[in-house]
Amino acid sequence: MDARDTDLKKELDATLHARRDLGEDYESALVDSFLEKVDQRIDGAVERRVRRQLAEQQMQTARDSRSPGATDSWGERFGFGIVSLVLAVPLSAIGGGVAHLPGLLTAWAGIVGVNVVQAARTNPGLFGGRRKSSRNSDWED
Repeated sequence: MDARDTDLKKELDATLHARRDLGEDYESALVDSFLEKVDQRIDGAVERRVRRQLAEQQMQTARDSRSPGATDSWGERFGFGIVSLVLAVPLSAIGGGVAHLPGLLTAWAGIVGVNVVQAARTNPGLFGGRRKSSRNSDWED
């Protein structure tokens, strides 16, 4: 028995004692008063439970929105690829014009490197990294 149950038991005992003292004339008022207190306890418990579940849902939503894959859409990946190719043309011209073949290879190594990092960020298991488990468990973080 927890403290709330003990308090409710005391309230019931007090109501029954008051009924004995006041008689049957006040029985309905005493019962209504006791039921009002029970309703308040139930409402409080339900409100706490709903607030806790809402907070848990908000925390889960916040966790999901922070994961890298959650915000990356197909359009974002496509746009990144287009920008990468558009920038590859002037970078190739500058690298090839200034340092000839080594400059061209360096420019393309940078372009490929940026795209590999982006691919690894949006697809964590792509290059042999740990894949995220799709199971939702209360026991795992």
